[in-house]
Amino acid sequence: MEHKPTFYEKYVKRGLDVILAGGALVVLSPVLAVTAVLVRTKLGSPVIFHQDRPGKDGKIFRLYKFRSMTDEKDEKGNLLPDEVRLTAFGKKLRATSLDELPELWNILKGDMSVVGPRPLLVRYLPLYNEEQRHRHDVRPGLTGWAQVNGRNTLSWEDKFRYDVDYVQNVSFALDAKTVLLTVKKVFCREGISSDSAATMEEFTGTDRSV
Repeated sequence: MEHKPTFYEKYVKRGLDVILAGGALVVLSPVLAVTAVLVRTKLGSPVIFHQDRPGKDGKIFRLYKFRSMTDEKDEKGNLLPDEVRLTAFGKKLRATSLDELPELWNILKGDMSVVGPRPLLVRYLPLYNEEQRHRHDVRPGLTGWAQVNGRNTLSWEDKFRYDVDYVQNVSFALDAKTVLLTVKKVFCREGISSDSAATMEEFTGTDRSV
């Protein structure tokens, strides 16, 4: 399946990303400032968490988020499980999606788009099957089609099916619908955690027989 960018992708989508992300950074600057102070007070430094993630065509970029977990470690120096390090404050930060706001800078830089498949971990790259790899045919998004259809309550396979479906059907109408549904999901605080983990279980690959 070869992805062929539409007119909207080639000439409109990036411009809208810059306008929306730039406008959001200006309008939400007081929220960003207050959140940064709260993160510093509740969780300490650094306030901004950064991690390498794969973007369009698998190109690695540095993603920025507000820190939402502590750095607590066991006696061997290994980080404790997410559910232990994720504090009540961190859960509220994720429930409101405020931890994602620094990604607006990634959008301005061109690493990300407002809407697209969420950027996952670099170590997952070798684990995707042929179909799942197509999620990297477009820029990753601040929000995405999978996020508004279940987010972390979806299985990895279902999440990737939504991602690929988005790639195959990118349009202004789909992006607008995704943004509106995202606003609803944030206010309703739906799909933040999976049924068995604080966020989402580790992806270990799809059974090739499935």
